[in-house]
Amino acid sequence: MKATKIFFALLILWAGLAQATEERQMAITVYNQNLALVKDVRMMDLKKGTTVIRFRDVASQIDPTSVHFLSLSYPEKVSILEQNYEYDLVSTQKILRKYVDQEIKITAKDNKIYQGTLLSPSRDGIVLAERDGGIKIIQPESILNLDFPTLPEGLITRPTLVWLLDCRRGGKHKTEISYLTSGINWHCEYVAVADKEDRSLDLAGWVSVDNKSGATYPDAKLKLIAGEVHQVKPPRRPRALAEAEGVSLAKGVPQFEEKPFFEYHMYTLARKATIKDNQIKQLSLFSPTQIKVNKIYTYDGARYSKKVRVNLEFQNSQKEGLGIPLPKGKVRVYKEDVDKSLEFIGEDLIDHTPKDEKVRLFLGNAFDLVGERKKISYHKIGDRASEESWEIRLRNHKKEKVEIVVVEHFWGEWEITENNYRYNKKDAYTAEFKIPVAKDGASVLKYTVRFEW
Repeated sequence: MKATKIFFALLILWAGLAQATEERQMAITVYNQNLALVKDVRMMDLKKGTTVIRFRDVASQIDPTSVHFLSLSYPEKVSILEQNYEYDLVSTQKILRKYVDQEIKITAKDNKIYQGTLLSPSRDGIVLAERDGGIKIIQPESILNLDFPTLPEGLITRPTLVWLLDCRRGGKHKTEISYLTSGINWHCEYVAVADKEDRSLDLAGWVSVDNKSGATYPDAKLKLIAGEVHQVKPPRRPRALAEAEGVSLAKGVPQFEEKPFFEYHMYTLARKATIKDNQIKQLSLFSPTQIKVNKIYTYDGARYSKKVRVNLEFQNSQKEGLGIPLPKGKVRVYKEDVDKSLEFIGEDLIDHTPKDEKVRLFLGNAFDLVGERKKISYHKIGDRASEESWEIRLRNHKKEKVEIVVVEHFWGEWEITENNYRYNKKDAYTAEFKIPVAKDGASVLKYTVRFEW
C-alpha cells in the first residue's frame, strides 16, 4: 500500500513537471549584430469578451514595435485591440516624485523620525513640510529608511507588455509572443595549436553568447545566425561587451548543426540551454581539427617600415582538413614548448569565411628578419610620365633560409621595366616579389617602374 502511494505521488509530480514544461517553451535566435529574436510560448487563461493581459519577464532592451502576439489554439477567435509596453520601473527617485504633496515618513541614521508632506525630492536634499508648520531639509546621506504607504500607481517592478484583447472564445489558449531585442550578441573564438614545424594547426571553434538584454531565457531552443542582416535603423548603442578571454584549450564536443539559411548560415544547438541575464555562455562549435598551413613572411616597406610580418595561411577546404563555414571571430594561436606547455604566439580576427576560401592570420612581426626600402632615383619623362628606381634590402638572422614576399604599391598606369627578381601582378595597384634569403644572409631586390597619367 505504501509503495502504491509513493508510485502515485511520483506520477503526479512527473505529470506536474511535464505540464509545466509544456506550458512554457522558449526559443531565441541570436544575430552577431547585438540583436536577437525571442519567441515565448505560454498557456494563458483568457476570459471571453474584452480583456486585459499583462505579460512580464520580457527583455528590458526590447523593441516594442516588433512585438507580435498570437493565440496558437484559436487564432481566429482572438484579436488585438491595443498593445502597450510599460517600462516605468520602480526607483527611489520615481517613488519620491509620485509622492510630492503627500505625507511620507523618513528615518535618519541617528534614529530620528521625520514625518510630513514631501515638497521636493531633489538629490541635494529632501524637503518636508512638517506637521507643526516648519520646513525640514534632510540630506540623502543621512537617511536610513523611507516609508511610503503604498506603491504609487503606474510604477512597475519589471518591464511589462500589456494587451487589450477581443476574445471570442474563453478558456485556456496556447499563445506565442515574439519580439526583437538588443543587448544580446554572439561571436566566435577559435583556438589553434601550431605544430613544431608550423606546418599544421589543431583548430577548434567556440561560440560565446553574451546576454545583457535584461531577461533570462530558461531552457530555450538556441539558434545563431552568422551573416550581416540589414536593419533600417540600428539598435541603441550597446554597453561595452565583455569579451571572453582565455578560452579553454580543452577538447569540446560539437553541439551545433549548421545549415545555409537565406543568404546567411544558421547554427542550431542540439539541446536546450538557459541563457541567463548578465552571463557569457561558451559552447563548442566544433572539436579540434588538424589543418595544413603555410607560414608566409611579408615585407611591405611602404606601410610597415622595417617590419617583416608573419602570417599563417590555410585553405578552408575539406581536402586541407576543414571545409566548413567559419563565422567571424578571433583566432588565438598557441604553440607547444619543449616542456610541453602551450605558449601564446599571436591572434587575429577573421571575417565570415565560406568553405573553400583562403584564411590568412597575421600573428606578429618576425624578430630575426629585417627589411629596408630606399628610392635610388627619380626621373620625369615628359609631361605625363615618370620613372623611379627602388632598392629593397632583406636581412635574415635566422638559422635557416626563408622566403619573403615583398609587397609594392603603385598608382596610375605603371610598368616595371627592370627587375632582378620575378614578380606577380596581384592587382591593378600591387606587385609581389618572392625573395629567397639565405640563413644569416641578405638579399637585395632592385627594380625600376614607369608611371604614366
